Amino acid sequence: MFQSLALTHSWPLYEAAERIPALVRPTLAEQTGVAAPIGLWTCRLADEALDWSPAVHALFGLPEDEPLVRALVVSLYLPESRLQMEALRAYAIKHGRGFTLDARVRRPDGDRRWMRLCAVPILDGRRIVRLAGTKQDVTAEYDGPG
Repeated sequence: MFQSLALTHSWPLYEAAERIPALVRPTLAEQTGVAAPIGLWTCRLADEALDWSPAVHALFGLPEDEPLVRALVVSLYLPESRLQMEALRAYAIKHGRGFTLDARVRRPDGDRRWMRLCAVPILDGRRIVRLAGTKQDVTAEYDGPG
């Protein structure tokens, strides 16, 4: 059994560039075509449509050619991580704040991974329409080198 999660907090939107520099400068990975070790993702709130970079697919062990369904992805979070992620997500949407969370996921092949999730609300005028951010495999920080 694992202990309480090491990293969980919300932060104001003006810190987004500091917390998630890949959101400000994603073009390097796009220009080179090389998957960054930190994966990029977005979730459109109107229909919960997900868009992931190859690094996020690899982290979750989900094929890039299959459609992403948020309910399935959420089910891959271990229960404590899922509760914390959903609470921080709701808070981010309600209060317009970003968040960071280290969460544990179980891939379809049964492998368990630690992931550092960073998220920021994306506004259309004054309305939050998407969440976007990064997901990074930090399993080695918890379990040691492979």
